Amino acid sequence: MNLEIALRMCEAALKQAAREGAGVSVAVVDSGGHLVAFQRMEGAEIAGPVLAPGKAYTAVANRITTAELAALAAPGGELFGLAGDRFICFGGGIPLWADYGEGERVVGGVGVSGGSVAQDVAIAEAAAEVWRRG
Repeated sequence: MNLEIALRMCEAALKQAAREGAGVSVAVVDSGGHLVAFQRMEGAEIAGPVLAPGKAYTAVANRITTAELAALAAPGGELFGLAGDRFICFGGGIPLWADYGEGERVVGGVGVSGGSVAQDVAIAEAAAEVWRRG
């Protein structure tokens, strides 16, 4: 993960957010969950600067999308009680993978907050697609 691709990912997310009609914050983190890039659209909700990086961090730390993690962290789920502190367990966070196959590893994550959960997921997917295309 580097700043150049992280900024391109943010740009793709903001373009998708405009198409979705959502005002969002988007964060890209590296493999340690450290912030690489962050952008907030004018008028985006005030919680976004906390939730977007939190979703990206959660996706990296757990190596799973936050949408998938939501069910696991719900009452009765295998990871019930995980949500809180730095873990955000609802859709909008996606881990970014490298070296598919043997040696596959998480190298970063993207988090989006400000739209509906479905919008946040779609916008994060648009950013993740930039990573996948390289």
